[in-house]
Amino acid sequence: MSATMMAANSPAAHATAVGYDDDVVRLFVIATLFWGVVGMAAGAFIAAQLIFPALNLDLPWTTFGRLRPLHTSGVVFAFGGNALIGTSLYVVQRTCRVRLPGRFAAEFMFWGYQLFIVMAALGYVMGVTAGREYAEPEWMTDLWLAVVWLTYGGIFIGTLMRRKEPHIYVANWFTLSMIVTVTVLHVVNNLALPVQWNGAKSYSLFSGVQDAMTQWWYGHNAVGFFLTAGFLGIMYYFLPKQAGAPIWSYRLSIISFWSLVFMYMWAGPHHLHFTSLPDWVQTLGMAFTIMLWMPSWASTLNGFMTVSGRWDLLRTDPILRFMITAVLFYGVATFEGPLMGIRTINGLSHYTDWTISHVHSGALGWNGFIVFGAMYYLVPKLWGRERMYSRAAIEWHFWLGLAGIMLYVTAMWGSGVLQGLMWRAYTELGFLRYSFLDSVVASQPYYVVRLLGGLLYLSGFLVMIWNIIRTVSEVPVARAVSPLPAAAE
Repeated sequence: MSATMMAANSPAAHATAVGYDDDVVRLFVIATLFWGVVGMAAGAFIAAQLIFPALNLDLPWTTFGRLRPLHTSGVVFAFGGNALIGTSLYVVQRTCRVRLPGRFAAEFMFWGYQLFIVMAALGYVMGVTAGREYAEPEWMTDLWLAVVWLTYGGIFIGTLMRRKEPHIYVANWFTLSMIVTVTVLHVVNNLALPVQWNGAKSYSLFSGVQDAMTQWWYGHNAVGFFLTAGFLGIMYYFLPKQAGAPIWSYRLSIISFWSLVFMYMWAGPHHLHFTSLPDWVQTLGMAFTIMLWMPSWASTLNGFMTVSGRWDLLRTDPILRFMITAVLFYGVATFEGPLMGIRTINGLSHYTDWTISHVHSGALGWNGFIVFGAMYYLVPKLWGRERMYSRAAIEWHFWLGLAGIMLYVTAMWGSGVLQGLMWRAYTELGFLRYSFLDSVVASQPYYVVRLLGGLLYLSGFLVMIWNIIRTVSEVPVARAVSPLPAAAE
């Protein structure tokens, strides 16, 4: 982080300062908390359905097949998306020392994004989707999201173009890569031909192996640029701020950025090993997946070393503990991901609960914890409070969340390895030793532990919401919208 970002502002800068536009950031914080409850509760419910099938309720819109994409999109695009957009609008103003270019555009983008979430959710429960692995909403919802997302890009890029700080801080580079790449992914993956202009149904322009390749080019890069690059933007701003120290190596962060955004684009085919996808494409995806170890661990190292010499703060600062634990899970998930992309290991892990374990170690540990840390940092500043209402509640949230993650991840890893071994077990005569139903029955105890872990994680999140409500309810000690002080305030 540059010296201008860490130092106090000069009198000249104070003379030209204007207030930041934090109203829309507050709205995104509230939406993040609301959709987080919805998405996580849906996840706990479908986890219970795998133990108690009667919870499907014999209704088409409450079945696992429809609620599962609702849960996935709820936590990724509703909870995670609102967190990403809200924090990025907070960060870009302070690192550029200017307001957002237009209040109407920002408010339109907020309400438009919430409308997209509702439209997609209704499409999922009604069964109106493209019917693919990442169950995309249909063409009208896709077009609306494109309008909203381009508005977001215009606001963010417009703020960068008007900046008073000559340097573009690395967090903004990660966010900008997310905006640009998600735009391309969304357009190409959702190219479709509507059946009728007054209906929601459409057909994809791709078919067969081309459709599979396009879908996993989209799917893996949605992980790479939405759930990785975007959240690294959060880490590179809020971790140094909470630690009270500049990022350990700004040069390393730039190297990590450029190598990450180049390599991630080629890794998608590792989801299609042992399929009809050409072998050379599978090998290309595997090679770039293994190379992703380097840029991923570069950011992991940068996060850990930023706290170097300040490890004692982890005993007294639970917010920083959330952030550094998130970095730990990022390092673990980005080690396990390339490992699972190797063809021989993929033969054991693919289509099993090992993949579920891997996804949730990243989603709950990396994405969830870094968002929680950022929310705890933001809320007192956005609402003009001195600190969070209860430090003890933050501690409870941390340990409930961590216990939930460990139960969830270890249970699904054990279940996944069990399934992979059972599916490849043969008798002396060469027949399969176990049926698929045998593996389902054997997985049931693990599903009980998974549900317990999910409920613990959700309980910690509810403690956080209680803490935030009490914090906001207190009498403010400062103005909610502060003048422009320093570039990285």
